[in-house]
Amino acid sequence: MASVPASEFQKNFGEWHERIYQGPVEITRYGRPTAYLVSAEMFQQLWERFRVNMPVEELSIGEIEAIMQAEVTGDQPYNLDDLPDEPAKPR
Repeated sequence: MASVPASEFQKNFGEWHERIYQGPVEITRYGRPTAYLVSAEMFQQLWERFRVNMPVEELSIGEIEAIMQAEVTGDQPYNLDDLPDEPAKPR
C-alpha cells in the first residue's frame, strides 16, 4: 500500500488520486496514518460488506431464528456444537 504524508498528498493530489486505482493510499500526519484514499469501486465493496456489531441480547426473536436457520457453505461441514464454550468476557 502506498503511503504519503498529508502535506505531499495536498501538493500533488492529482498524482495520488491516480494511484488509488492501483490500491488504497494511506495518508499520514507526523508519521501516523490519519486517513485512506480509495477508489469509488473499492469504497462500494467495503460499504456492502460493512457490518454492525451488537450484543446478542439486542437481537430480536426473528433475527435469532434467521441465524439459527442460516447455512454456511465450506469445504468441511460443521454446526454450533463444533464451537468451544467460552465464558463471557466482562465489558
